[in-house]
Amino acid sequence: MGYPVDVKATHLTTSGAVFAGPARVLAIYYVSEAALGTIVIRDGGGTGTVIATFDVPAGSGTAGEDSVYQIEVPGNGLKCNTDAYAELTGGVDKVTIFYG
Repeated sequence: MGYPVDVKATHLTTSGAVFAGPARVLAIYYVSEAALGTIVIRDGGGTGTVIATFDVPAGSGTAGEDSVYQIEVPGNGLKCNTDAYAELTGGVDKVTIFYG
């Protein structure tokens, strides 16, 4: 599948800006430790409108190994008109967010 835009990526280890401007979130690659958590995509910064919430399962912390997952966003992605922001909670250690 191709996208009519240049695809870029942002790596976060805490909540933060994905891109300071209009963007479409296309995919999310994340690492989860032993605890449950969420990834919340917002438009307009940390207090902006919630565009999507992804529940993250607990990783395999009993073996000392984090679990790695990928979320493919269908269609043209999640549209953020102002700017894209990712809020990480619980056991979500790291995310790489692909956007265009």
